[in-house]
Amino acid sequence: MKKTKMLKKNYEFNKIFSTGQYYSGQTIEAVIIENGTNFNYLGIAVSTKSGKAFQRNRVKRLLRENYYELENCIKEGISIVFLWKRKVDIDKADFYQIREDMLKIFENSNIKI
Repeated sequence: MKKTKMLKKNYEFNKIFSTGQYYSGQTIEAVIIENGTNFNYLGIAVSTKSGKAFQRNRVKRLLRENYYELENCIKEGISIVFLWKRKVDIDKADFYQIREDMLKIFENSNIKI
């Protein structure tokens, strides 16, 4: 298992949003950039307009778990921020749909090994 560090600071997210490449799936969106290190960085952002706190936390757990299972399939030195689409009903968050979207995003961005 690779070591992935979490993005926590606002300036880290802003750097990725301003210079990263944008990819979209049915339920999630991703902004991806190469960071030039041996570590991967992961950020997860779910808007407060998407739902209540327990719903947002569930979506974040699903995103994190899917990423950790697919972590060995991607290159090192990548920074990724996953966003939940606001137009998608947060109650319909599905583990397997998120996995499909992540695989599609990884293939489209050419970061999959």
